[in-house]
Amino acid sequence: MFMPDSLRLATWNTWWRNGDLEARSPAIAATLRSIDADVIGLQELCSREPDQITWLRDELGYHVTTAPVGEDDRFRVVNAVASRWPISDAGWAFLDVGPAPKHRTVVWAEIETPVGPWDVFSTHLSHGFDQSALRCRQLDEIVRLVDERRQADRERLLPPVLVGDLNAVPDSDEIRRLTGRAAGAVPGLVFSDAWELAGDGPGETYSESNPYVEDSAWPERRLDYVLVSWPRRRPNCNPMHAERFAMTAVDGVVPSDHWGVVVDLAVKLP
Repeated sequence: MFMPDSLRLATWNTWWRNGDLEARSPAIAATLRSIDADVIGLQELCSREPDQITWLRDELGYHVTTAPVGEDDRFRVVNAVASRWPISDAGWAFLDVGPAPKHRTVVWAEIETPVGPWDVFSTHLSHGFDQSALRCRQLDEIVRLVDERRQADRERLLPPVLVGDLNAVPDSDEIRRLTGRAAGAVPGLVFSDAWELAGDGPGETYSESNPYVEDSAWPERRLDYVLVSWPRRRPNCNPMHAERFAMTAVDGVVPSDHWGVVVDLAVKLP
């Protein structure tokens, strides 16, 4: 079996059914093909009309696991993990949204990579400018779930990773708690921000340079993250390179209102 010396992991919010989804769908598919990621965390997929879960499997050839939709029909948006390798186990959970109908989720997949099992989590947090405290609570729930998974098998070569649209800028309380700049939910568990370690420049993923982002009250923000848990067996999953994608129109169509992030992570066998 071929043993890779790196893993390519991506995250992307594909903007649900907003805009002209019929025109955007081919651009989304072409963009995903172009980045050739091993594993992709996706947010705001459409689960019906069209069923983007099916075309991820049938047209792009990925194994896919998703979180079910929320209780309210308005929130039929889906988080997913898509993998070129088989998914041996998977799960999901609703996140704290206060008094609102349940709709925010985290989904995880145990992926059977050529170098061993790998847990990948994908999420999309609440978006309000004034919801930092809520996002902290949501991330606390996710970090505890990550910890439960890693405690079940601490001998794995590959550490758990978290990707998603966190709707939080890098110096926010919620990101500072994730990356060890402030006390987090689980002592002894923090995350490396791949863009901070291996990206070039500020790396905004929500930008007025995107034609779908008009008159934003707070443009030019980095909201989308690839985060690698620590402690880990270095150099495994140390970020080597990070870049944004989906910034180029496909046949004149920009695929989403967010740029995606793709990261190459190191792999070294014992």
